[in-house]
Amino acid sequence: MYEVIGSSSSRGARVLWMLEELGQPYHHVSVGPGAPEVLAANPSGKVPVLRVEGVTLTDSAAILQFLADRHGAMTYPAGTLDRGRQDGLTHLILDELDAVIWTAARHSFVLPREMRRPEIKDSLKWEFERNATRLAARLGEGPFLMGQQMTVPDILLAHCLIWARAAKFPEIDPVLSDYLARMTARPAFVRAMAG
Repeated sequence: MYEVIGSSSSRGARVLWMLEELGQPYHHVSVGPGAPEVLAANPSGKVPVLRVEGVTLTDSAAILQFLADRHGAMTYPAGTLDRGRQDGLTHLILDELDAVIWTAARHSFVLPREMRRPEIKDSLKWEFERNATRLAARLGEGPFLMGQQMTVPDILLAHCLIWARAAKFPEIDPVLSDYLARMTARPAFVRAMAG
């Protein structure tokens, strides 16, 4: 059984959601960054942490891809063109959406008060909106980023869009708004957030 350390209000939500989509059992330790349980598993104090077979894995994107590969679901095989496209979407989302939101969060409540630069948030909101609009134009005919198959980047994108709304970023493109509504209506998402 997997052990997930990190609350569903953090990037831990991504791992919980993935495990629900995969139908895998897990034990959830719902704690925030820096909690003693987190520090015992990850000296950086960051969440999520996944424990499996006595090994500790960190970083939500790496954990998601590990789980997808391990269970042969929500991913394309390594070395295929589809996997190359999938990995490209993963990195695009992490670089152009996740990093922008995280920088805004750092200047809102993460960094020590004297290191915060609130004035940077307007440019980050502009950048996020521009990047999200560009990504919306890449959505194909299927309900998911890669077409008919839900993959790792879908969890990453949906979580970033949720996080952006919570941070009061500008309203997203209607295409992405519809996409987010479909993703958050998934039974696995609902189960993951209820825990």
